[in-house]
Order: sequence, then C-alpha cells, then structure tokens
Amino acid sequence: MDRRRFRRILLKLSGEALKGEKAYGIDNATVTAIAEEIKGVRDLGVEIAVVIGGGNIYRGSSGDVECVEKTSADYMGMLATVINGLALQGALEKIGLYTRVLTAIEMHQLAEPYIRRRAIRHLEKGRVVILAGGTGNPYFTTDTAAALRAIEIGAEVILKATKVDGIYSSDPLKDKEAVKYEELTYMDVLKKQLSVMDSTAISLCMDNHLPIIVFNFKQKGNIRKIILGEKIGSIVRGD
Repeated sequence: MDRRRFRRILLKLSGEALKGEKAYGIDNATVTAIAEEIKGVRDLGVEIAVVIGGGNIYRGSSGDVECVEKTSADYMGMLATVINGLALQGALEKIGLYTRVLTAIEMHQLAEPYIRRRAIRHLEKGRVVILAGGTGNPYFTTDTAAALRAIEIGAEVILKATKVDGIYSSDPLKDKEAVKYEELTYMDVLKKQLSVMDSTAISLCMDNHLPIIVFNFKQKGNIRKIILGEKIGSIVRGD
C-alpha cells in the first residue's frame, strides 16, 4: 500500500541551515546530513525540488556592506544561493542521487537556466532539482521564490525547514511563554504577522491553495515522517 502523503514537494531551506554551528559559511557535516535526509525521501519515490537561501554567506537585506545599494545587495544575495546550491548538489551526488541546479540568473558554466518545463521534466526523471538565484529579481525573498517555484512546478506542499518544531506566537528560543500553533490559516499568519514566510509568499500560497508545513529540520527523519503522514510541525492552509 502506498503510504505517501505527497508525491511532489518543494523543500525550503535557509542559508543558515547549511552553516551548522559555524558563524557563517558551509559546514560539511551539516550539508551531508541534509543530503541524507533528502535521500531518505527520494528513496520513497517522492519528487523533490529545493530552494535554498544565502544568509550563511550574504543576505541582501542585512546592510552589512553599506557602500552597496539595495538592488546590487539583493543580487549578491542571489549569487550566494547559487554557491549553496552547488554545495548541496555535491553532497547529494556523493551519496548517489542525480541532481540538477537551475538558476533564475543565467550562468551556463555552472548550472542550467530555470525553465519551468525543464524543471518538471527533471523531477519526472527522478532528479533532485535545486532552484537557485531566487526569482532573479531584487526586492523578492527566497521565501517568495519558494512559493512561486512550488506553484509553477505543481508541488503539493512547501516544507519549510526551521530550527524549531513549528510555528510559535514568538521566538521560542528567546521567549519561554511562546505558544505553538498546530494549524493556522493563511489569514491567521498575515493578521498575527507571524514569521513563517514573508507576506508575498503567504499571499501566493493562499491564492493557489498551496499548504505550508513548518518543521524542525534538525530532527532526523522529520521530512520522511511528514511524507508518510505523521503529524510533524505546524501546517498553514485554507479554512
């Protein structure tokens, strides 16, 4: 009996997820562990696309380089996501998975340009598709890129990987009184201004009835458990 809850997913990883305990950059052991988690899900026959942020290298909104204006800073952040995408690709291929990195900003020597039909075809062939470069436009976050790409490729859900086990009223790592929400509507997230994804991403998901599951990626096996129907983390969906 097929126990898979989803057959095609989009996994959203922050850039910070790749740095492990380091202050910045990429931690080999952490990236390898993430690759193993992805392999466990791919072994179930699930088609997987991944969108990664670049905050472990450079975040366009951080203002760290004051001499760079906002548009250029955002492009720098997009390039950081490509670096992370190539790192994840290397880790995945080391453990036997076939992958493709597709970028919203063309750089033929490194990756394929993002074309929706091509991305879908790679998924159908069983390749893990890593979508880098954000949307290719400044002023949009990788959360928005994740929502946009998930809708374009026909993903059934966005799995948003975080450091905590769901959505809380405030940061549970800082506030012991934070309350966990098991289930929310898109409007709940927008009205409560919860830090799930940015408002543009939430609105895209709401308009296209795309659920979001927020879970702790540090807990081994969580992605596989979600696919097999276990109640992990918090879910955002319509009424």
